[in-house]
Amino acid sequence: MENPDNPSKETLEKWSKDPNNWIYGIFYYNPKDKRIFPPKKIAWMGFTINFANPKSVLTLIGMMLFFAFMILLIERTK
Repeated sequence: MENPDNPSKETLEKWSKDPNNWIYGIFYYNPKDKRIFPPKKIAWMGFTINFANPKSVLTLIGMMLFFAFMILLIERTK
């Protein structure tokens, strides 16, 4: 029996490729998957965010705030 907190590599890959875990084919949403940045359907294309994981959403918001702050700083120094 597989541990739900530590799924196998095959299970993680199956989740990433399952079309039922993708909203509109671009937003990954899987409450069982605890990864913050799971791979995209086509792994060589990089990573995406698991919108079912609150840590992922907070990470996305934090990154957006950081970049907005950096842009603000750059614009103010001109």
